[in-house]
Amino acid sequence: MKTRIGVLYGGKSPEHKVSLQTAMAVMNAIDKTKFDVVPIYITTEGQWVKGEKLTSSVQDVKELQMTPNVRAILPVALNQAPTAEETNGQTEDTIDVIFPLLHGPNGEDGTVQGLLELLNIPYIGNGVLASAAGMDKVIMKNLFAQAGLRQAKYVSFLKKEWQHNEEAAYDKVESELGYPCFVKPANAGSSVGISKCKKREELKQAFMDAFRYDRKVIVEEAIVGREVEIGVIGNDEPVCSVVGEIVPKKEFYDYEAKYEDGNTELIIPADITDEEYKTIQQMAIAAFKALDLSGLVRADFFLTKDGVVYINEVNTMPGFTPFSMFPLLWKHSGVSYPELIEKLVQLALERHQEKQTITYTF
Repeated sequence: MKTRIGVLYGGKSPEHKVSLQTAMAVMNAIDKTKFDVVPIYITTEGQWVKGEKLTSSVQDVKELQMTPNVRAILPVALNQAPTAEETNGQTEDTIDVIFPLLHGPNGEDGTVQGLLELLNIPYIGNGVLASAAGMDKVIMKNLFAQAGLRQAKYVSFLKKEWQHNEEAAYDKVESELGYPCFVKPANAGSSVGISKCKKREELKQAFMDAFRYDRKVIVEEAIVGREVEIGVIGNDEPVCSVVGEIVPKKEFYDYEAKYEDGNTELIIPADITDEEYKTIQQMAIAAFKALDLSGLVRADFFLTKDGVVYINEVNTMPGFTPFSMFPLLWKHSGVSYPELIEKLVQLALERHQEKQTITYTF
């Protein structure tokens, strides 16, 4: 029998559109001789919808979302086949594994992972703790610091703290980091809400922009260096891909450069020394273990002209279209896009099976 994969995508997140692109690419590329696909779409309002029509195109998804008589469901909550009445006479089997292709809050941050854990359903990717820690840049960097990983200096602020004394926040940034610096929402990805600041006027606007997307912001010193990334897959024994380099033609790799204007060059493999690759690989695996990651992650670094490596962040659900950095890194490492999906399914089932051996009663 073929494995039935529930592809979960969309969601209440600023990265909803990115998730649609990722899901359509996966559903088109997945090996249909080995897997059956059950698309499960979460609207921007949090409504759960499923059906074969969802596999066709993003436009169809938009039309389906707007259809007033579409029945909202939580298909994984039952983990069982619906009744004939619910499917107009058609029946289907249970879902074997969920692929949560959700980017950003309400999906990549451990919320959906927690639901799937409670329902005891296998799922691809990182667990609750790892997803939550990887989503919150402040917590992530605190854990990196605990693990002794070299990174840029940073400070963070809560919205209430900033509102009570804005000038004190700006003073702290200037005294501890200086300019230029980057202001980011602590819990967002895909470069949403990120600004590069070179003076206080820009810093003030950046704080306002970042706080639109989160109650917490992080401000980091700007590291002058090349932006390089590496893919990691595995559970307790992670392995790394080749390293790739991002060469943005703007000041930094923002949302438009990633997903809209294509104004970025990806160099795979990156032109680095063996020693630099070894350092990046070791730091990526150290980060993987520090956050207790599993399944897949893309680790991002800065490489200075003197060969010094700084870890920037990890992405627990990286862009996953055939043209995204993570699948391209593995393609250049000898793993095709369909093979990569299959490996991730195997890792998910392996982790789930191991959890079933744990004693939960006493």
